[in-house]
Amino acid sequence: MFLCARAAFGLMRRQDPQGGRIINNGSISAHAPRPGSVPYTMSKHAVTGLTRTLGLDGRAFNIACGQIDIGNAASAMTETMATGMPQANGTIAPEPVIDVAIVAGAVRHMASLPLEANVQFMTVMATKMPFIGRG
Repeated sequence: MFLCARAAFGLMRRQDPQGGRIINNGSISAHAPRPGSVPYTMSKHAVTGLTRTLGLDGRAFNIACGQIDIGNAASAMTETMATGMPQANGTIAPEPVIDVAIVAGAVRHMASLPLEANVQFMTVMATKMPFIGRG
C-alpha cells in the first residue's frame, strides 16, 4: 500500500500536466479497533497518516488524496462475521455486512470529483454494525 501510493505520488508529480487523485483504503478499525487486532489496526492508522501527509504534500502538484474507511463489506475476509466477531465487552456476536458494490460506488464517487474538490475521509459501513458505541 505505502509503496503503491508513494509510486503514484511520484508519477503524478513528474507527469505533464501534474496532478491526479489517490484514494487509500482505510478501515474503521483505525477509529475503533476490535479486540486482538493490533497489527491490522496499526497498519490502518499508518494509512490515515499517509493520507493526511499526501493530501498536504500533494497540494503543490495538483494531487488530491483521500481515504475510504470501510466497515464490514462482504468479502472472503468478512465471511466469519455471520457467525460472530469479538466485541469490546468480551462477547462474540454476529455482525451485518454490506455488498461490496456499495463500497465500489463510494470509491467511484470520490474518483469522479474534479481535482479542485476532494473527499478527505469517507466511512462506508453496514448501518447496524457495532461501530457507533464500539470500544
